[in-house]
Amino acid sequence: MKSCGCQLRAQNQVLKKGVVDEQANSAALKEQLKMKDQSLRKLQQEMDSLTFRNLQLAKRVELLQDELALSEPRGKKNKKSGDSSSQLSQEQKSVFDEDLQKKIEENERLHIQFFEADEQHKHVEAELRSRLATLETDAAQHQAVVDGLTRKYMETIEKLQNDKAKLEVKSQALEKEAKECRLRTEECQLQLKNLHEDLSGRLEESLSIINEKVPFNDTKYSQYNALNVPLHNRRHQLKMRDIAGQALAFVQDLVMALLNFHTYTEQRIQIFPVDSAIDTISPLNQKFSQYLHENASYVRPLEEGMLHLFESITEDTVTVLETTVKLKTFSEHLTSYICFLRKILPYQLKSLEEECESSLCTSALRARNLELSQDMKKMTAVFEKLQTYVSLLALPSTEPDGLLRTNYSTVLTNVGAALHGFHDVMKDISKHYSQKATIEHELPTATQKLITTNDCILSSVVALTSGAGKIASFFSNNVDYFVASLSYGPKAASGFISPLSAECMLQFKKKAAAYMKTLRKPLSESVPYEEALANRRILLSSTESREGLAQQVQQSLEKISKLEQEKEHWMLEAQLAKIKLEKENQRITDKLKSTSSGQVVGLAQENASVVNAAGQEEASAKAVQEPVHGTNLIGILTRTSDNEVLDVESREDLIKNHYMARIVELTSQLQLADSKSVHFYAECRALSKRLALAEKSKETLAEEMKVASQNISRLQDELTTTKRSYEDQLSMMSDHLCSMNETLSKQREEIDTLKMSSKGNSKKNKSR
Repeated sequence: MKSCGCQLRAQNQVLKKGVVDEQANSAALKEQLKMKDQSLRKLQQEMDSLTFRNLQLAKRVELLQDELALSEPRGKKNKKSGDSSSQLSQEQKSVFDEDLQKKIEENERLHIQFFEADEQHKHVEAELRSRLATLETDAAQHQAVVDGLTRKYMETIEKLQNDKAKLEVKSQALEKEAKECRLRTEECQLQLKNLHEDLSGRLEESLSIINEKVPFNDTKYSQYNALNVPLHNRRHQLKMRDIAGQALAFVQDLVMALLNFHTYTEQRIQIFPVDSAIDTISPLNQKFSQYLHENASYVRPLEEGMLHLFESITEDTVTVLETTVKLKTFSEHLTSYICFLRKILPYQLKSLEEECESSLCTSALRARNLELSQDMKKMTAVFEKLQTYVSLLALPSTEPDGLLRTNYSTVLTNVGAALHGFHDVMKDISKHYSQKATIEHELPTATQKLITTNDCILSSVVALTSGAGKIASFFSNNVDYFVASLSYGPKAASGFISPLSAECMLQFKKKAAAYMKTLRKPLSESVPYEEALANRRILLSSTESREGLAQQVQQSLEKISKLEQEKEHWMLEAQLAKIKLEKENQRITDKLKSTSSGQVVGLAQENASVVNAAGQEEASAKAVQEPVHGTNLIGILTRTSDNEVLDVESREDLIKNHYMARIVELTSQLQLADSKSVHFYAECRALSKRLALAEKSKETLAEEMKVASQNISRLQDELTTTKRSYEDQLSMMSDHLCSMNETLSKQREEIDTLKMSSKGNSKKNKSR
């Protein structure tokens, strides 16, 4: 608005100057016109007098001519008498001639003056007409400018009026907001007063309880405070267990890839550059192959150490660096693997040099071998660096002064950098080995065994690269959580002082949990507390705890494995029993032909004992293999051979049906266990997602609470300033509107005067 007013004022001043200049020009032109009119009137008067005098002279000339005409006949008649008067007439004639000559000269001079005056009048009239045309065009232009300015001023006036209406509406809205802010501040003040009273009452009550009930302050000394049991953070423990489970899966994949890499490298040494099936390999490669054959004894413990670390992190423990004792065993296993890598590195480099010295090696293959030797050195160096940082992280659980708490975050970031370096080295190895494999495949002496071995090594290297990338990204994503969780420890203290104090704290925690369990007395009429908690959890989250589900899944897997073992065992037993039954039937049929009826009964009893023993353990089955002769107390029962065969077949059918039913039952149980495990896994994932969402919502709510409290304090502080600012703005707006109205009225008056002056000028020009 201010900028528009300034522009209008500047334009108004320019227009005033233009109007004043035009008025001055018009006044000068008016004076010139007056002078020209006066001269023109004088010339007209002179012209009129000259024309009148010319007319008089013409009449006099005519009269003189008439008199002359009349005097000639008289002269002829009075010739005689005229001789005497001829002298007089000649004198008169000469006078008349002179007078006529003078009149003719004067008339000629007047004609010349009249012509000159007429030409000058025409010239002046033409100049005045051209000037009048220019003035008319200037007046039309000025009129167009004035019309444009009037339109612009009218538009600005309308715009200013609209802005005025908007500002009035805005001022009304601001007044309403100010009223609402006043009401809100009053409510906030009341709430603040109530909260202050409530908190002061609680503070007095807590202070009285502390003074009356607390005999001493056990958090004064950090050494004693480290023995206090901290608050149990179940979410933290579940998160740490989940992270440890993911790390275990990644380490298992990495261990499998390392086993494959070392094993296939050993196979390659046996077939290239010299095939061990055709010729003996060099002693260096033999030693290298022997060392590589021992890779499982160094690689497998890494998985076992990580598994023990995962099992040590439970829901009931407190997981910090001072309590993770199993990290030391993992560090020791990693150290043994680093020793293995250092041991095989010289042999590996010499083996690559031997390949380069062979006649089959080309220049490109030699370059790839040199690159691979450099990559193997980098891989060993990266593993050594990683082992250094892992051993540093394992120090707080064994040596309290080995690593300061201020250096924890630095060590963790260096572990992440080492993992990323390991990923980069594995990418280089994969690239160079793929190039090496393509070159070796193009050799004319490349066998199918070498091609398949190279493909296997390349697949293991690719698996190592992907595993290293997954571990690096996983650690970089969780390093912030690791750094934040290091402060998890006793309240009002910097953390655990030593591993011994941490161990004592865990023992106190177990004792406290056992004591709390002993205090629980079950009520016969009401629902037990544990069951009520379980029902509440089921109602709230529709899932059980992650640890219970994991235990159920583990139990179901153990049951499934046991059932599979029993199934295989009983299938073997059934096959053995069937074979034994066929042998016994054959033996019975052979003996029936050569023995008496008494022996037939003994053999039938022996057959029955063998069939019954088929469903027992292997020891009883071996004992039954010996011939058994049984007799009845009443006597020997004689039967025919047909009835005995029918009994044997019925027993076989019963045993077969029993085992088939048992197999069907076991398969149904196995399927049920599979479905339950899948269901439990889905519930576990849903629970983890819900936990993550709940944590995020809690953080957002906490932030909103902080922002709300800050807003309340800010509103309380700025309430008075907002009132004054609103009042000042309203007063300034009213003054500005008044000044704008005054300027608009002045501009309208100036526009009206400009219109009147332009109309008068146009009328005068038209009249001229």
